[in-house]
Amino acid sequence: MIPLSVLDLVPVRQGGTISAALADAGNLAQVAEEAGYKRFWVAEHHGSPGIAGGATSVVLSHIGHVTSTIRIGSGGIMLPNHNPFVIAEQFGTLDALFPGRVDLGLGRAPGAGPILGQALRKDLGRAAEYFPQDVVELRALLTGDIDLPISATPGLGAAVQLWMLGSSLFGAQLAAQLGLPYAFASHFSPDHLDAALQTYRSQFRPSEALEKPHVMAAMTVICGETDADGELLASSQDQAFVALRSGDPGPLPPPVPGYRASLNMSAQGTLGRLGSARAVGSPRSVAERIARFVERTQADEIIVSGATFDPLARQESLRLTMQAVQG
Repeated sequence: MIPLSVLDLVPVRQGGTISAALADAGNLAQVAEEAGYKRFWVAEHHGSPGIAGGATSVVLSHIGHVTSTIRIGSGGIMLPNHNPFVIAEQFGTLDALFPGRVDLGLGRAPGAGPILGQALRKDLGRAAEYFPQDVVELRALLTGDIDLPISATPGLGAAVQLWMLGSSLFGAQLAAQLGLPYAFASHFSPDHLDAALQTYRSQFRPSEALEKPHVMAAMTVICGETDADGELLASSQDQAFVALRSGDPGPLPPPVPGYRASLNMSAQGTLGRLGSARAVGSPRSVAERIARFVERTQADEIIVSGATFDPLARQESLRLTMQAVQG
């Protein structure tokens, strides 16, 4: 059976609070661990009233303390927002707290609009240009493979597993060049998936961390008792995505029956292009769609995303999905 992992944005639901969102994330991680998921990743997003995972390393500390065996990590840290030395200290600390359980997925996108650069006091465009060099520096701060004038403590010697994240060919090429495992954000940007995986595999150079290419692909996965149940649960995620693409993000809304059918053609097209990396419906439908996706991509792992308005429904979705794939 292909390993399954979980990607969580720590969604803030309409009428809910950030405290509740963080508690829900911890509960979800416990369910994922019990169900047999391999990793629980949290994504860095900023400036959205519907996402509470911006301080990613702090959230991961919370997740680590309420779990005991599941790997925890970033999906990802947007490195242009940060100083590599600070990230080395943060994830070195996480490794000291939760030895052998920490993943550090790195991305190049800022995770918010241009105003984020002002808030961070950084020129994000210029910082993104230095992304490859910053990745190499961060790896050196953790591994010591390059002599640097200062050591990160915590950080140096930490057994943190580095990952490259991406939704284009750039991340695939860099992951291949550095010999890192590669995670593709196909759950929200599937257009370049096949080309990126071909590029990564064909250009891969073995490293001390990884002997051969290793791919994790993301899917939106929401499982209910029936196909209709799954689609209804997924309508909250659909609404959130349409709102984001319309420039009006907000807290996660409650489900709406027949939501997709109520949309204009443009919005339906926006959601429709995500269908190639989407498994929503009954356990049987979800298992079949995941199997077809794995056959097409030859992914080594799948990471499942997708929020529901009722946090208990997301927990049950994880249980049903794992049971369906195992079955």
